[in-house]
Amino acid sequence: MSVLGTFQLPTLVNEPFGKTSFGPESPERARLVNALDDLKKAGAEKIQPVVDGVHVSGKKAAQQVSPFDHKLVLAEWEQADASLVEKAITGALEAKQKWVQTPLHERAAIFYRAAWLFQNDYRYKMMAATMLGQGKNPYQADIDCVAESIDFLKTFPALAADMYKNQPPFNAPGIWNRSEQRPLDGFVYAVSPFNFTALAVNLVLAPIIVGNVVIWKPSPGAMLSSWLFNEIMIEAGLPKGVVQFLPGDAEEVTNAVLSSKHFAALHFTGSTQVFQSLWSNIGSKIGFYTSYPRLIGETSGKNFHLIHSSANIRNAALKTIRAAFEYQGQKCSACSRVYIPESVAEEFLSIMVSEVKKLSMGSEVTDFCGPVISKTAFDRVCGYISQARSDDSVEVLVGGDSDDSVGYYIRPAVLKVSQPDSKYMSEEIFGPVVAVYVYKDETYGNELFQIIDETSDFALSGAVFSNDRDAITQATEGLRFSAGNFYVNDQCTGAMPGHQPFGGSRGSGTNDKAGSATLLQRFVSARTIKENFGTIDDVLYPSNQL
Repeated sequence: MSVLGTFQLPTLVNEPFGKTSFGPESPERARLVNALDDLKKAGAEKIQPVVDGVHVSGKKAAQQVSPFDHKLVLAEWEQADASLVEKAITGALEAKQKWVQTPLHERAAIFYRAAWLFQNDYRYKMMAATMLGQGKNPYQADIDCVAESIDFLKTFPALAADMYKNQPPFNAPGIWNRSEQRPLDGFVYAVSPFNFTALAVNLVLAPIIVGNVVIWKPSPGAMLSSWLFNEIMIEAGLPKGVVQFLPGDAEEVTNAVLSSKHFAALHFTGSTQVFQSLWSNIGSKIGFYTSYPRLIGETSGKNFHLIHSSANIRNAALKTIRAAFEYQGQKCSACSRVYIPESVAEEFLSIMVSEVKKLSMGSEVTDFCGPVISKTAFDRVCGYISQARSDDSVEVLVGGDSDDSVGYYIRPAVLKVSQPDSKYMSEEIFGPVVAVYVYKDETYGNELFQIIDETSDFALSGAVFSNDRDAITQATEGLRFSAGNFYVNDQCTGAMPGHQPFGGSRGSGTNDKAGSATLLQRFVSARTIKENFGTIDDVLYPSNQL
């Protein structure tokens, strides 16, 4: 395709989240309630794999039920088998031949069209699907499937454009040096989680903006919102085969993907255990693949809030509640362990207990807390709380009651532990549970930092609360490798694309930072081109002359 101009992409700005309050009597709340009611009445969405732009039959169907009400079936989806995965890979590689030649401004136009659809035609439908399907309240859904998804759609073209502009700084006389950022040699396998619609957007879009094609296995727990996102991209004009939508059994789909020598990259968000298993599987057959696969993963966390005695204690307590219990603690970045000095512990814990008791829980749009995602999650989290109640070293200060008769509800629980290496301080629970350890004020510094650093294998997010600059500096330095995202006097959740690129290291992943140029660089393989305008008429150099 001819490119007859150097096109300027639209100015990059974040989509404002919470721009509508969804308050009482607001038209936005009325539209949202209508969308929720329509979705409840619509019956189960029939979902099939989409291969080369065609909805195709899969094998036995599975269901997505609402965690608010497990009798409400939102989607029935047919599952891709190994033969369908093989067909999708073939089709994706064929589509890639044209997609890689598509100029960035043409790819960007598809992204911008999709952003418009998110903002307008699909806004309330996507929010309803995310809320009912993934257990979110309006505020959380507005941030997730509207604002953050739109941010990714607009940010990735701008980041790609900047990356393409990066050229060799030197050209010798008569020489023109150029660099191009090719897509990877093969296809990318994207595996998305249940907890953020926007993470599916990130996992799929980052590779394709720079010319890759994607085999996508969406999460069963987010099937409806993932399906709608795929439909939005089709409506926005994404060519057939660039993204192959393959719901199915995780093991069967993954085994088929990894059996192709054209597998070029894994883009994954999920548990550390699963990511490590995939890494081992890929590594065991490294000589089989056409190129060395890129492995990009954001995984588990055991995120911390460190409170200093100089902090505004009420602010620290309220932000801890938000970080721990927004979306029922089912964020990779959710606060799940807190370190509070002895001198202010009583004040801090008193605020925590009283404010947590006020949190409403249920399925109304006004409720702060909703359900956990599934019966499996419900049983796992309840198991931790049950063990805590029988553990003499743990005090359950508030919460922990549960009921799965209608939905998977667990009251937010605050645990006070006496041992800093307690399992509640080290293991990822991924639910509405936060553990608090009271430390002696005089241990603030390297002694305490070492405890925080070594108690957990993870290093995703963390925060320090203090009005003492020296204490902030000490924590920032002492906890340098304890978190990939570190916050000062703010909660350890809520990273925004373009503001706080998100990711962690150690057991928390490869720290490739969603929404950043660093991430896009993992999906390109540069080629250097040297063009010489001169000629020579002798093989020998002057130094070869006698």
